[in-house]
Amino acid sequence: MPVGRFLLCLHSHMPYVLSHGKSPHGTDWIHESAIECYLPLLHALDRLLAEGIRPRWTVNMTPILAEQLEDPSFKAGLIEYAEEKISAARIDAQNFRSQGPMWMEGLAHFWIGQYEKQLDQFLNRWNQSIISGFRYFQEEGSIEVITSGATHGYQPLLGTDESCKAQVRLGVETYKKHFGRHPRGIWLPECAYRPRYDWKSPVAENEVAWQRMGTEEILKDEGIEYFFVDSHMIRGGNPIGTYGQKFPQLAEMFARSSKFFTPPAEYRSEYEHYLLPNGVVCFARDPETTHKVWSGEVGYPGDPYYLEFHKQLYPGRHKYWRISENKSDLGQKQPYDPYKAFENIHNHAEDMVNVLKGTLAHYRGLADREGCVVAMYDTELFGHWWWEGPEFLYELGRLLHADGEVEMVSGGDVLDNDPAKHLITLPEGSWGEGGYHYIWLNEDNVWTWGKLYDCERKLRKMCREWADGPAKEIITQAARELLLAEASDWQFLISTFAARDYAELRFADHIDRFLALYGYAEKVNGGGSLNAKEEAFLRECQEKDAPFAELDLSMWANNPESPTP
Repeated sequence: MPVGRFLLCLHSHMPYVLSHGKSPHGTDWIHESAIECYLPLLHALDRLLAEGIRPRWTVNMTPILAEQLEDPSFKAGLIEYAEEKISAARIDAQNFRSQGPMWMEGLAHFWIGQYEKQLDQFLNRWNQSIISGFRYFQEEGSIEVITSGATHGYQPLLGTDESCKAQVRLGVETYKKHFGRHPRGIWLPECAYRPRYDWKSPVAENEVAWQRMGTEEILKDEGIEYFFVDSHMIRGGNPIGTYGQKFPQLAEMFARSSKFFTPPAEYRSEYEHYLLPNGVVCFARDPETTHKVWSGEVGYPGDPYYLEFHKQLYPGRHKYWRISENKSDLGQKQPYDPYKAFENIHNHAEDMVNVLKGTLAHYRGLADREGCVVAMYDTELFGHWWWEGPEFLYELGRLLHADGEVEMVSGGDVLDNDPAKHLITLPEGSWGEGGYHYIWLNEDNVWTWGKLYDCERKLRKMCREWADGPAKEIITQAARELLLAEASDWQFLISTFAARDYAELRFADHIDRFLALYGYAEKVNGGGSLNAKEEAFLRECQEKDAPFAELDLSMWANNPESPTP
């Protein structure tokens, strides 16, 4: 008899990078993730299925990522990228043979083999379609694929209900296009949720609050059955952080939303799934398994024998060193030994099995019923940040299957076999630092929201009043530009300084294009026509920013609850 259930949810996402050429913060991002994460993950599923194991992982593929993975320019670029990495490793091997050290020559050949294997998988196993691989494993019963917001727009801070609904509806429609069915679950961008309450812009002055739809209402309207939140949301605890000191606008927003939420009197556990009043179900992240994998200090990825991420050999950027005992000193890194590293994977997977069994047994003793550990991670952690990660997942699937005491389940499996028994409401929040919105709204990125709110209102006006006229093509591209500007990645990168200049440039570019197209649409709707320069700009936008070929402009027009601008 199983001691409980294990739900592994992998969140796969990449902002739109295809149109911005080769740079450290451009197309290389998606090529690296494909080679280091998505293809190895498919290979792990392939090996498990060959052994008769269906691990039932829940895999989120964001719509904007799916659109990019199916784009011909991505496919051609990935082949070129892999060939360049193979060529660079061969040059490294020649240099090491003539100059030393000899151990690095062996590792260079290791990298040649790794990239040749992934290129072969891409070309011959999946016929250049990574999406078809994930669809195959869903149809085989190995995984359940779920959707997300179209471009990962941050739901609680988007300025109109139309924008919130469009992110979800387009997420559903894009999923159906790529996977041939309706999604049951959704990964809310940044696991961010907002209940229904009288909302007002956190960046505008003297604005009157108005009733906004709750996130779960939008999900219900689009046929979504479940979503994920962080554990503090389930427990009903306050977010951590002095928002009044850090950013006063957030303090007001939190106070406003808190008036509509009563902290629970009953005990709530992240090992249960809960029903919201409208019938949508939420799952919560387990803290223990989070630390085991997310933490580079105390988690598995920090093992001294695993591959060091930060030290690379230029110009090819291959990695030849292990994390080593002195983690902070790149100059003291020791040679990477893939055989020793892969020996440790079994021990870490075995430890995770024991953690799961102990956690679930403890909960069964407390609750007198089987619980479910929900482990939530970015897919890109496995393979990109933690090179050995995909092999860890493979080994974990094997060990759990052989052990038999923990049942591997997807989100849909839980709903089908163990309907939620408790009705709750949720506070506003996210899985970000402090549990609220600070990463996405602070003194460094607040300017982005004023621009977004203006454009969201302009798009609503165009879709309500002009979309059926001669400006439809222009409005469609304007909607595409706004969707790309709404990606939560830009505020995140600005806040963390990870790629701040790039994020500011990308955000401003989409906003500038939207505003130019708005002017064109106004002109054409009024009876004018585009001149040659304007026509060329429209074509450039359509070629450069090209995801979501089919856009239904009514998504931004039909919401009777929304106030008129």
